Amino acid sequence: MTESEGTASPTEPQYVESADDFSQKVNENEIVFVDFYADWCGPCKMLEPIVEDLAADTPASVLKVDVDQHQQLASQYQVRGVPTTVLFVDGDVEEIMVGVRGKEQYVSLIEQAAN
Repeated sequence: MTESEGTASPTEPQYVESADDFSQKVNENEIVFVDFYADWCGPCKMLEPIVEDLAADTPASVLKVDVDQHQQLASQYQVRGVPTTVLFVDGDVEEIMVGVRGKEQYVSLIEQAAN
């Protein structure tokens, strides 16, 4: 990890390795967009290109959490269906959305959080 990564958000989604990894990434970045997904989930696959665009085109750090590998994290954030997206601002949950939304809605939420 380079020093600059602490200030600028990565331009690609980051896959969460553990609960500690998740906490560290949420707390290190001002705006964090989290995609709770499953490999077997059709709508999750539809959301994938949007999530990649959000990482590249917005100030948010984008995390991906596989709910099958990280059931405790999914439970902690009350993920009952996938995909579920969670927007964190300064380490706090700002918004939780279940299902796939249009890219514009996600961008709008992130831009509001950034202002």
